Amino acid sequence: MNQHTTVTAPANIARTLASFTADLTTQEIPQEVRRRARHLILDAVGIALASTQYDYSHRTLAALRQFGSGPSAVIGYGAELSLRDAATMNGFLVHGLDYDDTHTRGVIHATASCFPTALGVAADIGLSGRDLVTAYIAGMEVATRLGSVAKGGFHQVGFHPTGLIGTFATTLVAGKLYDLTDDQLASAQGIALSLASGSLEFLQDGAWTKRIHPGMAASQGIVAAALARNGFVGPGAAYEGRFGLYASHLGPLAENCDLALATEGLGTVWEVANVAVKPLPACHFTHACADAAMILREQHALVPDMIESVRALVPAEVVKTVCEPVATKQKPQNGYDAQFSIPFAVASSLHHGRFGLKELEPGALVDDTTLKLAAKVAYEVDPASPFPKYYSGEVIVRLKDGRELRHREEINRGSSDRPLSEADIARKFRENAEMALSRSAASRVEEAVLGLDDNPDASAFARILAGR
Repeated sequence: MNQHTTVTAPANIARTLASFTADLTTQEIPQEVRRRARHLILDAVGIALASTQYDYSHRTLAALRQFGSGPSAVIGYGAELSLRDAATMNGFLVHGLDYDDTHTRGVIHATASCFPTALGVAADIGLSGRDLVTAYIAGMEVATRLGSVAKGGFHQVGFHPTGLIGTFATTLVAGKLYDLTDDQLASAQGIALSLASGSLEFLQDGAWTKRIHPGMAASQGIVAAALARNGFVGPGAAYEGRFGLYASHLGPLAENCDLALATEGLGTVWEVANVAVKPLPACHFTHACADAAMILREQHALVPDMIESVRALVPAEVVKTVCEPVATKQKPQNGYDAQFSIPFAVASSLHHGRFGLKELEPGALVDDTTLKLAAKVAYEVDPASPFPKYYSGEVIVRLKDGRELRHREEINRGSSDRPLSEADIARKFRENAEMALSRSAASRVEEAVLGLDDNPDASAFARILAGR
């Protein structure tokens, strides 16, 4: 075992996760957990449908169509691709707007890879909606724990956990649906170690690559499971090994890992319940400051001309993602860039009193008033941050008349301790879905998702999502 990761943990994490996944039954999962899972899926499907209205989705689908057709459905498009390509596209769509759920401690968008994998495989081999939900939950329980081990470390060294960690989770999702043995599931995770990836370099220029990370995780998880199913042998110590996941990807930061978190509470503590649904279409690290700015604007009737300067207090761990490089964050190059910018999120919230999809359209990105405000926004590391338990934020506005106004959001809206209600999630789904569908068609999809546990045919469900 690597010297940096010698903490109390199972002798072999992959085998523990394999046993949990293989043995997990529908009956063992509490009904409230399954209900929460269906609402997380509903949120994901709404975002995927909204994503179909953007140019980046059309271009991605055009690229995948070059590899031929197949039996698997693409959400909102009705297109038929191979299983792997459909999983790639569906993961891309769920994550396309950066509006999808986040497990706070794991710092990972796990639904964006676990759901497309479960959807694709369950439909492909003729399983039920109940099977789909059970495999999805198994993957979520794994992804959130594996992400939590690193304590936010992956972001510090330039890796995106959603793509990286997501591959291990999707391997188990696919493997469970393929009914792999414990040995095969353990080996499949070793195979995934060579397939997992996800770089944060997109932060430099707002490139599109982050959007496809969960789709690639879904695709590669299916590959890893298929290889193991056919006898391909993977390394045994995928996580705690000398060149395992944490040692190879975190370097010196691996000493901060707690490997015990990879398996802690499996089957008794359900991390699905701790997944946060996003109220704003941007990186979760920006939410608390955006909300704080909106509250200050409303409470004090602020207008841009009143503002001298703004300070945003953020966790040290998020600086590289949403605060630097300063010049780019104050003047985003495109909408995706803006979704990862504290200065732009705060400025837009102060100017418009909101930070939604309309504030990320091309015209909003060049709005002179917003950009002048963004140039006045500086960041400071918050010494009292509770990260990663919460993604807190505080905004301090200094007015030209000398007054100083401040508001702190200690617990970010949507987190497990301040969750969106089921009605909020349904409302968000409808707003997103109706960007692509009629109200009646959106209602049909909503009904299908919330009734997924009672659907005997996952392939029929997939066709509903595709609009066929």
